[in-house]
Amino acid sequence: MAVPGKIKFSKKSSGSRIAALIILILVLTAISGYFLFSTSGKHPTPPQKAETSHVTPIAPRSTVPPGVVPQPPDATPQPHKKQSSYPPTIVIPDVDTSGADVSGSGRLAIIIDDMGNSISEARTLSSINVPLTFSIIPGQRAASEVAAYAAAHRIETMIHVPMQSKGWPALRLEGNGLLVAMNEDEIQERMSDFVLQFPGAVGVNNHMGSEFTEHEDKMVSVLQILKKNNLFFIDSVTSSQSVGVHAAQGLGVRSARRHVFLDNEQNRSYIIGQLNQAVRLAKKNGSAIAICHPHPATISALAAALPGLAGRGVTLVPASQMVR
Repeated sequence: MAVPGKIKFSKKSSGSRIAALIILILVLTAISGYFLFSTSGKHPTPPQKAETSHVTPIAPRSTVPPGVVPQPPDATPQPHKKQSSYPPTIVIPDVDTSGADVSGSGRLAIIIDDMGNSISEARTLSSINVPLTFSIIPGQRAASEVAAYAAAHRIETMIHVPMQSKGWPALRLEGNGLLVAMNEDEIQERMSDFVLQFPGAVGVNNHMGSEFTEHEDKMVSVLQILKKNNLFFIDSVTSSQSVGVHAAQGLGVRSARRHVFLDNEQNRSYIIGQLNQAVRLAKKNGSAIAICHPHPATISALAAALPGLAGRGVTLVPASQMVR
């Protein structure tokens, strides 16, 4: 027997499912189409970067030696530029190593010992353009030339007299040096010859002489020639037992003594430190005398520091202004 009602219900249920499935497909298609349409005309947004200031990055540590500027491989080499002979001026502080303030003003004389070996040293020192005193060793190969150059440029000169040291003869002394074994006539004859070689010299200081300057009779022989020629004596104080100034005062010879050696070490920082000490002494006591030598490191340090001393309350003067 056929049952029409059941068959009709089955067809209606199957059709409803099909219709629902079609509607679902259409909805999903519409949603997909909407998203595809909304993004199809836009470029993708790049990831956001953290804000940075426009500062040139620090270059990695280079192994190139100091003073050499590396160039990129494809860079065109630049023409060499001539650099100054001296470093920039150094300001010498008014505070000593203990932190105590150094006030006031003072005068400082700087004597350049061992001059006479090279005229180029004289020219270079002269170009610093500050008052200096050249002390020239008699018999050096360029001694006469240096003396003439100094006279032409109004640079004060002294005679740097070689004298016997405690280390002699192991420690070399110039062949014309004064020895303790010499008698008065020998010493005075040699001193008179030195004076004749340098008629423009205004004074004398000792080259070496740690042994000779401890002997008062020997120093009196020297000082008598200085008094005769109106020359002053500055004791380099190569020995703490030197009697040079004492003997000079006894004879009425104008004299003074060295306060600071600037270049016992050939190190620019050391030399600047010693110059600081001389500046402090000059400002504390009103005056000071420093001695140095024409070594490259010394000349470099002097050229950098001396032009700035006037602004620090220190006046550079010739050594003749320090004797009394």
